[in-house]
Amino acid sequence: MPIYPRLLRSACAMLGLGIGMAPLAFGQAVMHCSGTAAQVEFACHTWTEIDRSVHGGTDTIIIPVGGTEQSGPYMAVGKHNVRAQVLADEIARQAGQTFVAPVIAYVPEGSTSPRTSHMRFPGTISVPPAVFEGMLKGAAESFRVQGFRKIVFLGDHGGYQASMAHVAQELNTRWKGQAAVLDLRDYYEVIPHQYADALKAQGHAAEVGMHAELSDTSLMLAVDPSLVRQEALRTAPKPSVTDGVYGGDPRQATPGLGRIGTEMQIRTAVTALQSFNRSHP
Repeated sequence: MPIYPRLLRSACAMLGLGIGMAPLAFGQAVMHCSGTAAQVEFACHTWTEIDRSVHGGTDTIIIPVGGTEQSGPYMAVGKHNVRAQVLADEIARQAGQTFVAPVIAYVPEGSTSPRTSHMRFPGTISVPPAVFEGMLKGAAESFRVQGFRKIVFLGDHGGYQASMAHVAQELNTRWKGQAAVLDLRDYYEVIPHQYADALKAQGHAAEVGMHAELSDTSLMLAVDPSLVRQEALRTAPKPSVTDGVYGGDPRQATPGLGRIGTEMQIRTAVTALQSFNRSHP
């Protein structure tokens, strides 16, 4: 099922009424809690609505994990957060009786001293792996005590997949018979495997790399093209690792190519989630 672009975030503003300061004027209101978001996002519900849903059988919640990192000169640093939110929403809608938690945007992205990995570039936020794992545990425990019995980790970035698996294993041991955690790694593994193979089969082998290249940029165009600087990208020379693009070439990215990947991810995740639900009635 195609994912159509939608605005996910409105600009945040502080309303000041000091000397010489007029109230901020807003343009057309952005209604985040509409459509699929209104149906499935935890943050779009009141506590009484959540309580009624849990008691009515909605006992599954997806914790989408994104990350704030450089993605080359032509893609905004919130890439993973936006994709994780939109795709998790659609996965929850198709699976049924599932909420989606707020995205975890602070993840391990490299050391700050010395600066390593994506932290070598401006635009990246990194937390230590122990902090990240603690955040996952705390969030999962918060949902467990509210009555959620099936908690799903869905990560859009490769760097913390091992941490998510470790936390899921620890919580499943601790909560045996009370609640269960699914580390939905298959959602992520679609991208470097089935999706990359599909793009190569269409003649894009040389353009597929590891980060901020054809596949990454196409996925973003399919979900929310406002995060891609398309005009600059089309006229740019081929970016390299010094630009934050690791292999491949993003310049031929299109929404159509991206939809191949998003549809694969959604289909894979829904199948895995439905299987998990059947095995944990």
